[in-house]
Amino acid sequence: MIRDLIIIKDGVPLLAKNLSNSQKSIFSKQDDLILVSGFFSALNSFSDHFQNLGSISELKLSNSNVKLSFLNDSNIRNMVYMATYDENSNGGDVKRFLKSVSQGFVKRFGIDQIIKWNGRRELFEAFEDVVDNFLEDNDKRIETYSNNKANQLFKSEIEIKDNIPDYYNYVPYFKISTKINPEHYLTGEFSYKVFNQINGIKSIYQIADALKIDEERVYAICKNLIKFGFISLS
Repeated sequence: MIRDLIIIKDGVPLLAKNLSNSQKSIFSKQDDLILVSGFFSALNSFSDHFQNLGSISELKLSNSNVKLSFLNDSNIRNMVYMATYDENSNGGDVKRFLKSVSQGFVKRFGIDQIIKWNGRRELFEAFEDVVDNFLEDNDKRIETYSNNKANQLFKSEIEIKDNIPDYYNYVPYFKISTKINPEHYLTGEFSYKVFNQINGIKSIYQIADALKIDEERVYAICKNLIKFGFISLS
């Protein structure tokens, strides 16, 4: 869940919005908001100064499950979009949300007006409703992706089951009533295990699953037992 959004310019918050209905913003106090805006603006300047180190895009707070994601505006100097989110959210989804917010914000107010901002945050309050729309669109996209992924997995499972050879469903059963020792006729540990799994109920597929071995191997062992006249397949 994305919890907070802060838009920062030159170390000052232009807009701050809590996006969670169930959790309080970690920057609810005005002093905290100004302090954190200055801090992360300084981090942004630091990464710009040492470009060979790369930009700062994410931070993790050690004493909580809260992460912070950043997006620098390439068109406006010292402009940072920041979101806090919990461990149940995907960092890539948060980045896409911030990208939508940044594009919408610049489109709504224009680069010149943002650069010449006079310090009154009321100017940007109307954008909060737009942020809600971006968040809703982001949630819908995630839900659609999750549903499509689940459908693909379900379809794949069906296709796998459809491709199972018919003989995997055959059930081996004993044709003889006398007890025999498989070691006198078979070789290999798995051959003995397959022999002991045969009960007239389990299929080749079920025996293979129980022993965690390949179905073809079970089928080959069963064919040897058929040659000896010990079992048959139904």
